Amino acid sequence: MAGLAGLSLPTANALYAQGLEDEKNFKDLPKRIEEYHKNHVQRFNMSGYAAPAIENVRVGIIGLGNRGPTYIKTMGPLKGVQIVALAELRPEKAVQAEKMAKEYGHSPDIYAGDENAWKKLCERDDIDLVVVTTHYPAHAKMGIYAMKNGKHTAIAVPVAATIEECWELVKTAEETKRHCMMLENCSYHTFQMTTLNMARKGFYGELVHGECAYNSSKMHNNFTKNFYWNMWWLKEYASKKGNIYPTHGLGPICQMMDINRGDQLDFLVSMESKDFMMAEKAAELNAKDPFYNEFVGKDYRGNMNCTLIKTKKGRTIMLQHDATSPSPETYIMGAYGTKGASLKYPSPPRICTGNHKWASQDEYEKVMEQYKPKIIKTFNEMANKLGGHGGSDAYKSWRLIDCLRGGFPLDIDVYDSVTWSCILPLSSWSVNNNSNSIQIPDFTVGAWKNNERNMDIDLKYYANTVLK
Repeated sequence: MAGLAGLSLPTANALYAQGLEDEKNFKDLPKRIEEYHKNHVQRFNMSGYAAPAIENVRVGIIGLGNRGPTYIKTMGPLKGVQIVALAELRPEKAVQAEKMAKEYGHSPDIYAGDENAWKKLCERDDIDLVVVTTHYPAHAKMGIYAMKNGKHTAIAVPVAATIEECWELVKTAEETKRHCMMLENCSYHTFQMTTLNMARKGFYGELVHGECAYNSSKMHNNFTKNFYWNMWWLKEYASKKGNIYPTHGLGPICQMMDINRGDQLDFLVSMESKDFMMAEKAAELNAKDPFYNEFVGKDYRGNMNCTLIKTKKGRTIMLQHDATSPSPETYIMGAYGTKGASLKYPSPPRICTGNHKWASQDEYEKVMEQYKPKIIKTFNEMANKLGGHGGSDAYKSWRLIDCLRGGFPLDIDVYDSVTWSCILPLSSWSVNNNSNSIQIPDFTVGAWKNNERNMDIDLKYYANTVLK
């Protein structure tokens, strides 16, 4: 599309300062979304796409701060994986990651200390998969560059910060026929995979409504020096509105509702409280330490964002995000249908079999065992060994590598990745426009009506990837 062909993406160092303010200032965003739909032609349907099998997956990882080392731990021990290169702006982080990789038998080349060193990693001829785990405003830029250099990409959440970036990721994946998978670990929690199987097997009847959230205070981490590179998360909260971390809760609910595969997100409205804590915290810290001066007087995002989504088939989704309040963390995972319901958080998880009461713990355990999918039965022991977010990181890495080795479709494709991520800029627009509704783009341009399911919890496709 002409509007995207000339898309100029800022440097990684400048992206955190730009981010969603573009969306806030673009008053014509609804009109532009309509134009995208008119002008985008699907070059190739990446849903269900199986790239040629890669027996030995050569991996490069960009970003070695809080998340990058996770993929060394969960991919490094797997058969058929070679960690070839690592890229990181901070040399000390690269040294730590290199040491970790060597413990798993890998000898990666290191690209560090240069803001554009990651490009050299993407340009290598001996890498099949690029894993991007930097600050999220740089995700799309790096993923696009990697795909244009012939690499499959796996990108941390969310994959993009703007609608333009979402469309460019789709366009690039379709043109290059390279995978773009968002590394959504919450899709691989045992409760989420089991309830997904329950939805597919008819436990809920017709799904009517979903509730999901990422409510977990980051006040301490966001204001701690050097916890996040360049205080980037605090700068995000100081410059944006809306749900800026939507995918952990939304992804699994979308999979249960077959979004992009029989149903489609239609529109949303988003409302947000004022900030009751962050500006006050910044002023308090600045009184003792001038380091925090640049964070004083900012218009911080509110404590709680609530976004309501309607689907094409008439289902509804309630999505929350609160990263400041001191209330107990909750990742709400509620599914409500015509015959049954389930809810994870507040603990303990529970189910309802249609009698208007939550089932006993014994009945809950019996039903969960009954619907436990093959992926859990097959991989649970290995997931416990590799760990990471209760084993979900291990499931995610194993499935990605196994699918690439076997030449199978991925569990999460580029359309899922951008559909879940686009809530970030769209909710920002809604909050900044008196909570008006806004259309959610159909990145499949109609293909959702016929696309088949792709979260392969029954292991229809399995290349028998094991620990070394």
